[in-house]
Amino acid sequence: MSDAPHELHAQVLLVDDEVDHAEVMAEALRRVGHVCTIVDGATSAEEELRFGNFDVIVTDLCMETDTSGLDVLAMAREHQPDAETIMVTAHGEVATAKAALQGGAYDFIEKPLDLEVFRNLVNRACETVQLRHHNTQLRGKVDSAFGFEGIIGESAGIRKVIQVIRQVAPSMIPILITGESGTGKELIARAVHNQSKRSDHRYVTFNCAGQSESLLEDQLFGHVKGAFTGAEKDREGVFEYADKGTLFLDEIGDMPMTMQAKLLRVLETGDVTRLGTNTERSTDVRFISATNRDLKTFIDDERFREDLYFRINGAEIHIPPLRERREDVPLLVNHAAGRFAAELERPAPTFSEPAMLRLVAYNWPGNVRQLFNIVQKMVVMSTGPTIEAGDVPDEIRMSDQDEHLHLGSLAGVGLDRLEKEAIRQTLQMSGGNREQAAEMLGIGERTLYRKLKEYGLK
Repeated sequence: MSDAPHELHAQVLLVDDEVDHAEVMAEALRRVGHVCTIVDGATSAEEELRFGNFDVIVTDLCMETDTSGLDVLAMAREHQPDAETIMVTAHGEVATAKAALQGGAYDFIEKPLDLEVFRNLVNRACETVQLRHHNTQLRGKVDSAFGFEGIIGESAGIRKVIQVIRQVAPSMIPILITGESGTGKELIARAVHNQSKRSDHRYVTFNCAGQSESLLEDQLFGHVKGAFTGAEKDREGVFEYADKGTLFLDEIGDMPMTMQAKLLRVLETGDVTRLGTNTERSTDVRFISATNRDLKTFIDDERFREDLYFRINGAEIHIPPLRERREDVPLLVNHAAGRFAAELERPAPTFSEPAMLRLVAYNWPGNVRQLFNIVQKMVVMSTGPTIEAGDVPDEIRMSDQDEHLHLGSLAGVGLDRLEKEAIRQTLQMSGGNREQAAEMLGIGERTLYRKLKEYGLK
């Protein structure tokens, strides 16, 4: 973190009845790019706080006018809740200043001021405000992305997924959803159903993995009374239960070959035959399936029927793994943090730049499901308003990240080199898009621009 982030150009309100002293503070801040407004009393301070827009308020704790610093702090919390307030105190006012911290002040500094220390304190307060704004913007983007069937992401891969959903949902074409475990295939299937003309009818899901052939046939097609020991009454299968609606079969690649032939016939005719009878029953379902397997390889190995593959793959929706859409990680992290914090009835925590950098850099073999589990753990275990890099679990901070950064052993490697390399590679991944790179890194655009200048990166 630089001591003089020139690009911040923060709006600072200075409240001090000693105008000369206020001018000295203002000049020290203007030299590093801040915009300063000076007032000397309660009336003008309240007017500025009510109608202005400030990032930092600097106020003398005790003034000879009718205004005290605690009054200014109270007005700032009412009218400028996103700003930070710094108290300027005389030596004997330290106890009162510490009480002000309990009331929400950012920090205090004693007179006579060391102007360099003062500038650094204001700059840190500015970056705190900037980080808060950045997280608020991310949550706004989450809300925007969350508007389409709960699918969170702004990457090219996710935009393509949403585009295909919009195109295929109104039709009856069968859909095959592909992607690694944990990428959210069921969420995509539900989105197709909700966007279809069958959204008022049932959406039924069934997982084919780990099912014996006899149980699988019974679950899919149902049985009549007496079909087998324990079959005490007729029971419809999922095809009949989903009639006029949507049926989603997950992990279809795990289905035994003999069952694949029976499924193919049902998909071709729409007719199912319950176990224990020869009577066919007509069904009308929108069919969606999903797999994390490579079905083309399975076909070559004679583990999946090619004719069934062509039948279920009317249109394919492929969900890219999280490591290929790292720009979505900050959105997902902030969404998950907000959700889990709400469950605990806590304010949603923010994530420091180093913490978010670690999360973005990790390869996420378990994809979104793993990310949500990790964020839940961090939120539950957090003890403050900000989650720092040290709060990231060891499993996320180990070799996968180091391998991604191509730095080999980190022993003796400076933090500036790590940061420079992370920024350089993130810019490569984003195709040079600075806004996208800043989101991937979990930092503000202004901070990224400053670091690009510091490290000589283009």
